[in-house]
Amino acid sequence: MQIMGIVNVTPDSFSDGGQFANSKQAIDHALKLIDDGADILDIGGESTRPGAEAITEADELERVLPVIQGIRAVNAAIPISIDTYKSAVARAALDAGATMVNDVSAGRLDAAMFDVIREYHVPSILMHMQGLPRTMQDNPVYHDVVAEVKQFLQERVDALGETGAPVYVDPGIGFGKSTEHNLALLRNLSQLHEVGPIVLGISRKRFLSAFGGKMVAADRDPETLMMLALCMNQQCEVYRVHDVRGMATLRSMAQTLYT
Repeated sequence: MQIMGIVNVTPDSFSDGGQFANSKQAIDHALKLIDDGADILDIGGESTRPGAEAITEADELERVLPVIQGIRAVNAAIPISIDTYKSAVARAALDAGATMVNDVSAGRLDAAMFDVIREYHVPSILMHMQGLPRTMQDNPVYHDVVAEVKQFLQERVDALGETGAPVYVDPGIGFGKSTEHNLALLRNLSQLHEVGPIVLGISRKRFLSAFGGKMVAADRDPETLMMLALCMNQQCEVYRVHDVRGMATLRSMAQTLYT
């Protein structure tokens, strides 16, 4: 089990938008996440929250490259994932020191993304998303959400092909899905293991407000950890979270209890 710490270098992310938009703030936050127990850092320069508007490639590069370079100046070993659907951003980030690509579109929004992943032989994360961030929560509809997400992820893994590195799949909790869709996927994560190792990202997601009633995303860390604890029997490989310290404690407790 690995912990992926989230570093949003954006002014408009749903949870911590603007908090780490400055490069130095983002670098300091990333280094703190390492101290807190992160095994991987996920650096993103464009918000994919519901209703988010796309930004230019140049703006995204201006946000993420100094952060990757700043982390690498201090820590040469920590794996760094670049959270982007743009192939040019992925390429520049990998050249700057990133070691992994996290694409919320699973290669659908930029046909060259898979070429970059294959060329660099780096681990990748392919996520399911119905629609686009701007409109994805406008009445999402599925006949069988588990079967459809599984089929989509298998098709994208097959399209990517051999990369010489692990290919992870992400069910895309909260990306074009209702609360009921999210819960159905969480109940059946084990089915996705047939496609590939799973990255699970539910941290501070809006559907968690159905349980604690908290409308401010940054207040949902307790609900995040409780839901992750309930999902641990399905053995996801990577947990993508904001609260790395809390997740590290949960991991330690689980390992102590079951070993």
